[in-house]
Amino acid sequence: MKHIKILFTVFLAILGQGSSLYAQSAGSELVLKLEPRPDNPRNSEGDFVTLKDGRILFIYTRFTGASPSDFAGAYLVGRYSSDGGKTWTKEDRTIVQNDAGMNVMSVSLLRLKNGTIALFYARKNSIDDCIPLMRISKDEGETWSEPVTCITDKKGYFVLNNNRVIQLKNGRLLMPVAWHQTPAGVHFNERGKLYVYRSDDQGKSWTSSAEVANPDGVVTQEPGLIALKKNVLMMIIRTNAGFQYQAFSKDNGESWGPCGITTIQSPVSPATIARIPSTGDLLMVWNNNGLTGPLKGLRTPLNIAVSKDEGKTWQHQKILEDDPSGWYCYTAIHFVGKKEVLLSYCAGNRPKGTGLSITHIRRLNLDWVYQ
Repeated sequence: MKHIKILFTVFLAILGQGSSLYAQSAGSELVLKLEPRPDNPRNSEGDFVTLKDGRILFIYTRFTGASPSDFAGAYLVGRYSSDGGKTWTKEDRTIVQNDAGMNVMSVSLLRLKNGTIALFYARKNSIDDCIPLMRISKDEGETWSEPVTCITDKKGYFVLNNNRVIQLKNGRLLMPVAWHQTPAGVHFNERGKLYVYRSDDQGKSWTSSAEVANPDGVVTQEPGLIALKKNVLMMIIRTNAGFQYQAFSKDNGESWGPCGITTIQSPVSPATIARIPSTGDLLMVWNNNGLTGPLKGLRTPLNIAVSKDEGKTWQHQKILEDDPSGWYCYTAIHFVGKKEVLLSYCAGNRPKGTGLSITHIRRLNLDWVYQ
């Protein structure tokens, strides 16, 4: 009996470590880990695109020098997979050199309806000058056009997260940003004003929506977009309220209702939502951890969940990463065929100072996701 009790205790201890142990063996596999190296203190904020020859290109932000700070030097590099994301090339290919005062970072990749590939990223010159740019490739990422400046009606520091730009069925491009108005010489302003920029000419010119109203007065940051059914768009918003917020548009992103609280508990960390092509449901990746409990405010664990009712409720929740000292955020979601999905995300260790420095690419089986 004593031995049975010991075995049962061990079983409970393993179970208590979260679903990530089961995930690693059953339907979730860590396929790439990009760790810091000499003169490379951080690898982060990337995105995927599938090329016409079947390969997958992952472009991410490679920092240089000694500092992993958001304001340190960085440029964009790429890795390739020829087997659906199971394995990746060993060496980085330079995609965009650093031509900014600080860095270029935070990648969004998008296969446009005209067949070209759009690459979006931030050119960061200072704490009061950060603007999203767009480049186009007509040869499957071999070469890229000169950059187009996406925001010309305002100046300042605009945050466009990775994996955030979307294209609607009518061809319109939508780019959600947070404008952090920071006077020169003043510490970075955490409060972002939310806007959605739209383009109806394949990114050649962009027009801003009005500011998304914030009646609760919470700190809003790093918005993301998902196209819902019945011609509705939803914005998902990082806040300091212990929950994600949301806002809606019914006119293809030209105007937005006020943002309001959801039931999705969250630290000050972004959530990412994408539609699963094979089922039509929504997949969300986020930190299921609010502002209470032993892990309050921390970007751990990393969770996934599925919504079958356009984001009203979430089910099939699973834990992908659960290290209490882990720091999981800035996810990109990319579907491969009908059965697989790739996730890239920061996966460092906050106490060790590598919170945003390590990037994981994880491959999930959708049958497992739905179990």
